[in-house]
Amino acid sequence: MNYIIREATAVDMPQVLGLIKELALFEKEEHAVEVTVQDLVNDGFTAPKKFHCFVGVMEDETIVGMALVYPRYSTWKGPVIHLEDLIVTKKMRGSGMGSALLTAVVKYGYELGVRRICWEVLDWNEPAIRFYEDKGAKVMRDWDVVQLDEQGIHNFMNNL
Repeated sequence: MNYIIREATAVDMPQVLGLIKELALFEKEEHAVEVTVQDLVNDGFTAPKKFHCFVGVMEDETIVGMALVYPRYSTWKGPVIHLEDLIVTKKMRGSGMGSALLTAVVKYGYELGVRRICWEVLDWNEPAIRFYEDKGAKVMRDWDVVQLDEQGIHNFMNNL
C-alpha cells in the first residue's frame, strides 16, 4: 500500500478528528472526545499554534494515520515536545506507517532542538509498548499520569 507522510493542513482536520474518535473507541473512552473540527482548525492553524500534526495519506487522499505534538518545557531538560497521539487505522497497522509517523515526529523534534520527546501509552496496550520499545523508547512504568479534568479545575477553583 502506497502512502505518504506529510504535515497536516486545516482541510485534513475532519479526517483527523475521525482518527481521534477511532482511538477513543479503541481505548474504551468513546464518549470522552469533546474537541471539534473547528477547535482543531483554530488551535492548529491560527497563531499562536497550539500543536503540530503529521498525517499518513493514501493515494486517494484518505488519511489513515496521524501524529500530533505540542511544545512543553522540562525543568530538568529544557525544551521538549509531547506526542499527544500517534494513531494508525487498524487496516494499516503493520504497514510501516506508525514507524514513518514516529520518524516524522523525531525529525521535527530534532530540527527544533528539543531535548526530549515524551508521550504516554496505556499499560494494557502491549503491541504499542513493544513498538515503542523496539524504537528505543523507554517506557517508564513507575510513573503515574496525573490530570485535573475540566470539572476538577472548576472544583479546585471553587474551593479556593
